[in-house]
Amino acid sequence: MKGLTRCGTVTGMKQRHTIWWSAGAASTIAAKLHLEHHPDATLIYTDPGGEHPDNMRFLQDVQAWLNVEIKVMKSETYNDPWEVFDKTRFLVGPGGTRCTVELKKRLRQQYEDPTDIQVFGYTAEEQKRADRFRNANPDVNLVTPLITHGYTKTMCLEALVGAGIELPAMYKLGFQNANCIGCPQGGMGYWNMIRRHFPDAFDRMAKLERELDNAVCRPGGKPVFLDQLDPDRGQIHEEPTIECGPLCTPDGEQLSFDQM
Repeated sequence: MKGLTRCGTVTGMKQRHTIWWSAGAASTIAAKLHLEHHPDATLIYTDPGGEHPDNMRFLQDVQAWLNVEIKVMKSETYNDPWEVFDKTRFLVGPGGTRCTVELKKRLRQQYEDPTDIQVFGYTAEEQKRADRFRNANPDVNLVTPLITHGYTKTMCLEALVGAGIELPAMYKLGFQNANCIGCPQGGMGYWNMIRRHFPDAFDRMAKLERELDNAVCRPGGKPVFLDQLDPDRGQIHEEPTIECGPLCTPDGEQLSFDQM
C-alpha cells in the first residue's frame, strides 16, 4: 500500500473523492464521468493478484487516456485468491466468497474515511445492487455516475472502443468481466470457458473442490463438481454477472468473515 495514506478528516479540509477502479469497462467510464467534475479525485485499484496479466496493460492505457495515476493497493496477507482458499479452507458459501473480503473489502476499509465520497461503477442495470449496498453500508457516501447518466455495461464497452482503448483480454475471450481467472462465483458456462481457455486453473479448482468438499457450481441448489461437469453445460451470457467489488454476491448479501 505504498503511496497511500489514510487521512483523518479535519475541519476545513477538502472532502476526498475516491474512485474504486476495478480493471473493467464500467469502472473506467465511471471514473471518466466523475473526473470531469472532480479532477482531483483519487483512483484506486485493489489488485487481487489473480487477474489476467493484460489487466495491467489496460491500467496503463486508462491512465494515459484519463491523464491520472491509478494507485494500486494489494493485500499484505495474501498474494492471490488461491492463497486465500488454501489458508482459510473456504471457497464459496451462501454469503459469498472470502477472497473478495480479504483482497478488496478490507483494503477499502483501511483506506476510507467516513466523509469520503466513494465512486463505484454500478451500471444502469444495477440500481438494485447499488440500493442494497447503500442499505448495508449507511456509513459510506456512495456515488454512482453510471446510473446517474444512464450508462449500461454495453454503453461502457462501446465508449472504450470508440475512444480507441483496447479492451482487457478477458473481454475479448468472451468473459463478461475482467475479474480473477477461475472465480468461485462463476456458473457452469463460466467454468466451461475457463476449462477451454485456462485449463490449469480449471484443474486446480477441480482438485481444490474435492479437498474441501465444496462445489462452486450449484445449479438449482444441487452441487456439480467440476470434475463431473459436462463440457456442454451452461451458457455464460445467461448467467448472473460476477460481482467482485463492494458486494460480491448476486443477491447482494453483505459479507462478514470477521469472526472466521
